[in-house]
Amino acid sequence: MAAQTWWDDVESLIKNKHLVNHPYNVAWRNGELAIEDVRTYCKEYFHHVLAFPRYVSAVHSNTEDMPTRHMLLANLVEEEGGENNHPELFLRFSEGAGATREEVQTAEHRAETVACVDTFMRLAKDPNPLVGLAALYAYESQQSELSAVKVKNLDVHYGIIDEKAYDFFSVHIGADEIHSAEEREAIMRQAVTEADREAVRNAVAEATDAVWSMFNGIVADCVSDV
Repeated sequence: MAAQTWWDDVESLIKNKHLVNHPYNVAWRNGELAIEDVRTYCKEYFHHVLAFPRYVSAVHSNTEDMPTRHMLLANLVEEEGGENNHPELFLRFSEGAGATREEVQTAEHRAETVACVDTFMRLAKDPNPLVGLAALYAYESQQSELSAVKVKNLDVHYGIIDEKAYDFFSVHIGADEIHSAEEREAIMRQAVTEADREAVRNAVAEATDAVWSMFNGIVADCVSDV
């Protein structure tokens, strides 16, 4: 049996709090949420979606390694460029779920959501760019599987039939698989010291905890028994 590597430790941290296994997302998959609970998710989660391009931008600005900069720039353009930018796609999903743009864009957020965004922004701005890169990886490595779960049976379970509402999740099924693979390669190539590897592990732990906690906050406001 092969010895446990430092990267195995990273993946274990993510696996232990993979969002696909969070009770909220399990209930979503099983069609056990009320549509009001999906709208609650829209109002909270948009704060993170809107901030995500800023996380990427901060890591890009903090990175000297040119191949990594090119990768992050491409990621940023996908996140924020054009009329089909990811915050816009999420607003279209929210509309499909019956939440207006104004409701989503002006919603007050729970402390857990604010803390999640603050944590990611702090990690993205860390003087060691591997910290921010690790936070991005911790999140994006989960999104392909999670998005595939979320987009399935939206029409059957929640009456969301507008195909434009599906695009946010459909895009992330493929895009985040690519992004996370590129981020993993960049981290493993550059994290050669034990100090850097420990910084990566700590950032992954913080990022996964922050997003998990944000979903705990969403559950707290659900009308369904999640």
